[in-house]
Amino acid sequence: MENIVTCKGFSYAFDQNACQSCSGKCCIGESGYIWVDEKEREAIAQYLGITQEVFINEYLEKIRYRFTIQERPYEGGHGCVFFDMEKRSCSIYEVRPVQCRTFPFWDYFKEKIDEVEKECPGIIRS
Repeated sequence: MENIVTCKGFSYAFDQNACQSCSGKCCIGESGYIWVDEKEREAIAQYLGITQEVFINEYLEKIRYRFTIQERPYEGGHGCVFFDMEKRSCSIYEVRPVQCRTFPFWDYFKEKIDEVEKECPGIIRS
């Protein structure tokens, strides 16, 4: 049971073991934004062995005053640019943004358990 994660205010838990067989459903599908702040940009650029300027220019899109990770077409939808299509996993997992680290415990899903269950096989209703 050590891989079961709970979060105050959420009526479900998350089984981290489900990630091993999921094939990255949280990284693909409908278009959306994965916001990255300056600290995250620095960490990812360093992990990739490139400058922050190159990282911004090649992997991010600026939306008004914020940066989001680019997407690319994938199986009739969209996929994060860091989703490794062959391995079906995140290629920057060790330094992935906080937004990715906190999934599936997003405020958006607090009242939308049916929706998050479709996206994440690790959801366990309380």
